[in-house]
Amino acid sequence: MVPKLKMLATVSRSAWGGSLSQGITNRRVHIAGTLVVGILFASSFAHSQSAPTPPHAKHPAPPPWAYANNPADKIRDAKDKSTDPTLQHVPDSTASFTLAQVANFYNPPDWHPTDHPAMPDIVAHGRTPDVRACGYCHLPNGQGRPENASLAGLSVGYIVQQLEDFKGGTRKSSVPDRRPGVAMVGIAAQATEKEVVAAAKYFSSLKPKQWIRVVETATVPKTRVSGWMLVPAATHGTEPIGQRIIEVPESVERTELRDDQSGFVAYVPLGSIKKGKALAESGGGGKTLQCSICHGPELKGMGKTPALAGRSPSYMVRQLYDMQSGARNGPAAQSMKPVVEKLSLDDMVSLAAYTASLNP
Repeated sequence: MVPKLKMLATVSRSAWGGSLSQGITNRRVHIAGTLVVGILFASSFAHSQSAPTPPHAKHPAPPPWAYANNPADKIRDAKDKSTDPTLQHVPDSTASFTLAQVANFYNPPDWHPTDHPAMPDIVAHGRTPDVRACGYCHLPNGQGRPENASLAGLSVGYIVQQLEDFKGGTRKSSVPDRRPGVAMVGIAAQATEKEVVAAAKYFSSLKPKQWIRVVETATVPKTRVSGWMLVPAATHGTEPIGQRIIEVPESVERTELRDDQSGFVAYVPLGSIKKGKALAESGGGGKTLQCSICHGPELKGMGKTPALAGRSPSYMVRQLYDMQSGARNGPAAQSMKPVVEKLSLDDMVSLAAYTASLNP
């Protein structure tokens, strides 16, 4: 979807983006170098904001469903629960941790240590008090969650560049106070070059896996915000999906325990995968460019250009939106400018639904 640099010479400059965790990246999916944003309130408000965006609208409001911002009272609730001394367990693991240990930024739980190589110290523990463990947000297997980025399999150079962009102020969120992005800026400012490279090499060595189940549907569970992502509401009701993507954990309990064997389900509008496929493969008659030009024939990335296949659609929409709004403006993001400028929010939803449905 992003042209090679020499092809961009007549259009613009070159660029792209990705992320390390609230310890080495924030977000999940790239379109040759930039990303997308939205801020989340309640699901009912999110639905009320789901009307299609005019194709040439200039910077419409960020889609609320894409950018979940954790309410302050939920943060307090999580802190209160962390005092519970009960040992927690997840399937297929002999490990056990208390809720306080699960919530430890500098020693996050590793439920399945035999599933991945030995983690470097910066990934496993971070550096108190300035740099959180990369594995806390991006998980030991690098798969990440909807509020941040999947790092597994990204090139070392790409990951390093994203940290430089966070540090230099050229990679931000279209919702400036959204905490995952704010955390990444702070971490990038404090991490040493040696720490960044060690984390980048670790995550680059990991093989991405199928992590998100994509379901086309007309109705979705009502949701609330928890941990800067959507989870089903306690009422267990449903509502029309509209032109939204609703991405929730397969198991809220396991996800809250940071179990890196428990993935996500992304509900997308009916017909959006087919529409996204056509747009990605044809460029929509001049609306954008073919994604495979830079991201490879199966959208699994080429060189420093990140893979799109199988990535979080919430993250993908944020990155596209951020590139279009100018919040993401690093070296790689520059080449994405002409690629995203004509995309409507509906186009972003369709592209994200399609790329998320692909095998990584």
